[in-house]
Amino acid sequence: MLDKSKVKLGIAPIAWTNDDLPDLGGENTFEQCVSEMALAGFTGSEVGNKYPKDPEVLKKALALRGIEICNAWFSAFLISKPFEETEKPFREHVAFLKAMGAKVVGISEQSYSTQGDQKQPVFEDKYVMNDEEWKRLCDGLNRLGRISKEEYGIALTLHHHMGTVVQTAEETDRMMEGTDPEYFSLLFDSGHFAYCGEDPVRELTKHIARVKHVHLKDIRPDVVKRVKEERMSFLDGVRAGAFTIPGDGCVQFDPIFKLLEDNGYEGYMVVEAEQDPAKANPLEYAIRARKFIAEKTGL
Repeated sequence: MLDKSKVKLGIAPIAWTNDDLPDLGGENTFEQCVSEMALAGFTGSEVGNKYPKDPEVLKKALALRGIEICNAWFSAFLISKPFEETEKPFREHVAFLKAMGAKVVGISEQSYSTQGDQKQPVFEDKYVMNDEEWKRLCDGLNRLGRISKEEYGIALTLHHHMGTVVQTAEETDRMMEGTDPEYFSLLFDSGHFAYCGEDPVRELTKHIARVKHVHLKDIRPDVVKRVKEERMSFLDGVRAGAFTIPGDGCVQFDPIFKLLEDNGYEGYMVVEAEQDPAKANPLEYAIRARKFIAEKTGL
């Protein structure tokens, strides 16, 4: 069983309202989202576009519900733009997270990303970095990680993600090898590794010592098969239901939870399962996910 004093459970607002597909859950309010998170039994949340930008306003709304902010997505462009163009908004981002009491920031390298391009099949023509770009990425991550840790007390992690330059196991491995463990860690996402055909357990085994944040995400293999065969984009795959909550797809979570337990993982495990809320009621699925995690981990 995982240690309740070390591991906390969160859920992402993307199940209620999707920042990349605003029509999905457009009718759902911030207040409904965080209230239902609390009702389902979660104590942590990541940040969505409908969340108040003022830390004091957001803190008050969350405190009423026993919720705290544990992370927020940041888009970096380290290989396609000057470092300073990422550094300035990054500092503002981690300053906000520090004000909210978060300990982790999850970034994604969005240079040449196809994840938001609804005309681009997600399994085709993904950008592959050359050696110079790899060096620029890893050097940039180390610099951001030093800033984040030493100036703001926030641990930097990267979210490997479909359609981005860090998607596969090989790319994740190379990124981890090229970065400084003192300043850079991994945001492990079970669903994204499974989606691109990698073994999530094998990747977690390799990098468990440097995992500072966990996304619990499952996939529906029949839908992912359709995404590939019908040459669908990443976002069209989301609409079709490629992702789901842990325990509702094909990812084997028992070994994932055991690895986290055996290695003394400390931090948040966050359910992140973007679906169409009109098809997958967010509260219902949040309750199902919370029950599954409780049964498997004792949390």
